Amino acid sequence: MIIREALPADDARVGELLVDAFVTTYARKMPEVVYGDGRKSELRDVATKRGLASVFVAELDGRVVGTIAIFAPGAVSSEAWLPNSADIRHLAVDPALHGKGVSKPLLDRAEALARDEWKVDAICLHVRKGADGVARLYQSRGFLREPSGDMIKPDVTLEAYALRYSR
Repeated sequence: MIIREALPADDARVGELLVDAFVTTYARKMPEVVYGDGRKSELRDVATKRGLASVFVAELDGRVVGTIAIFAPGAVSSEAWLPNSADIRHLAVDPALHGKGVSKPLLDRAEALARDEWKVDAICLHVRKGADGVARLYQSRGFLREPSGDMIKPDVTLEAYALRYSR
């Protein structure tokens, strides 16, 4: 498996991967969650996201099978609530490869960028309330629940997690 920066040629595949992974996962685990056309359009707008964040893909046998985005401290659209913190978003894996170890190298790359190159004090992220499996994935990597960063939107409650570094 190769982890690399997403290229413009990857945008369509990454967008469809995000929609497929999010819709499939929530349909199976949280059927009450419905993604409307606006949310799907936002997920598919990978070109804009690449202009605001570092977007990485996991490539297996020449096919993009996973993705993650990480926003630098102070980046437009960052949802980090802690100072000097990066923001991880849109981790997605092809549903056919769930549980096959695709998330780990994507998270490793994003965390290394934030920790080693950007020298952040923390990495922040949000998990949809009730997405317990997703929360466990992040907790297994050292992310801790931080209710002060929770986001309550009209259609969703997002629970905050942070991975803090001692410098």
